[in-house]
Amino acid sequence: MKLKVLWVGKTQEEWLRRGIDEYAGRIRRYTPLEIAEAREEKGAAAEAMRARECERLEKLVPKNARLVLLDERGDQLTSPELAAFMGKGRDSAVPEMVFAIGGAYGFADSFRARADKVLALSRLTFTHQMVRVILLEQIYRAHTILNGEPYHHS
Repeated sequence: MKLKVLWVGKTQEEWLRRGIDEYAGRIRRYTPLEIAEAREEKGAAAEAMRARECERLEKLVPKNARLVLLDERGDQLTSPELAAFMGKGRDSAVPEMVFAIGGAYGFADSFRARADKVLALSRLTFTHQMVRVILLEQIYRAHTILNGEPYHHS
């Protein structure tokens, strides 16, 4: 199963870019991974910014992909539960799973309605740029769990 991670805007901090590169490289040992950025909208009301950013994200989601949105109001899973979710997609021949991280104001309702699953990494609030590294680490962790490797400790 191919993975794609989408987000809005460029990653500003070098330390975050290093973390993204580290975990993206680890994930690619297990499965193809594509990372794509949608242009961030600026200078508009929050609702208009969400709508425009989600239009850009939508263009990056393949038609046959399972779409997973990262949102603080989503379902919370443990790392083994995320691994099981991803493993179920892989085992049921889902060709591509797309994880999307919204901009500072989140997702438009229309894009949220298109999602197959909405996940929260935590009840804590993280910057949308920090979520990039956290999500990639969790995807890597899921692969080590699925492969019975000792990275994750129960």
